[in-house]
Amino acid sequence: MRIALGIEYDGHEYYGWQAQEGLVTVQGCLEPALEKIAASPVKVFCAGRTDAGVHGTGQVVHFDTEAKRELHAWSLGTNTHLPPSITVRWAQLVDDHFHARFSALARRYRYIIYNHITRPAILAARVTWYYRKLDAERMQEAANYLLGEHDFSSFRSSRCEAKTPFRQVRSLTVTRQGNFITIDIEANAFLQHMVRNIAGVLMRIGSGQAEIGWAREVLEAKNRRLACETARPTGLYLSQVTYPAPYLFPEGENLPLFLLR
Repeated sequence: MRIALGIEYDGHEYYGWQAQEGLVTVQGCLEPALEKIAASPVKVFCAGRTDAGVHGTGQVVHFDTEAKRELHAWSLGTNTHLPPSITVRWAQLVDDHFHARFSALARRYRYIIYNHITRPAILAARVTWYYRKLDAERMQEAANYLLGEHDFSSFRSSRCEAKTPFRQVRSLTVTRQGNFITIDIEANAFLQHMVRNIAGVLMRIGSGQAEIGWAREVLEAKNRRLACETARPTGLYLSQVTYPAPYLFPEGENLPLFLLR
């Protein structure tokens, strides 16, 4: 049978999602925990591989198993073998056509910035600190240039292995709540470091170091060297993955924003 899981994790103590020999990763913790329930080897496939320090509130994975267990065993049971920073939020049976990555219609990321002259302490590993005053309205105006389908080569890591730089950004909003600025972006798929590179450009514009139209210039240049530095991973969350019917799963809790209200 094929099982889909919703995974939440605090990524600051992990070297990203993907299992790597000699490194502590989210996948590297999840698979052994599932194997204790299945009593057999388990290989999971995820909706989106997150980098070191990046968090997940809406990650989705699937795996195949011949072990017959109640669904709560795959969630509550697995959680007893996971560190506190990783949680299986839900488990559902799916058919063999479902694939956590290839069946996804869209992914949504949330980037949280703590905008204050002094750095945060308690939230240091869960937000990005930016000390220059940011104008969220300027950032939103600039973000509008990135909506739609484009060649996002300027926002792509040099190590990105995607076959094409074209991605369709379906929504991109910038909001402020007190000292916190949240960037929510949804696309059909993302290039490596794409969200963090977009955040870096928007922060430079929001701080007045670049004009609003610079976002369009960077996009049209299709040249990573003409953008700016990649924003830190600590503020980034994979918050939701959308699938077609009948794969209707619970949404991520968006806990970071809830905690900041």
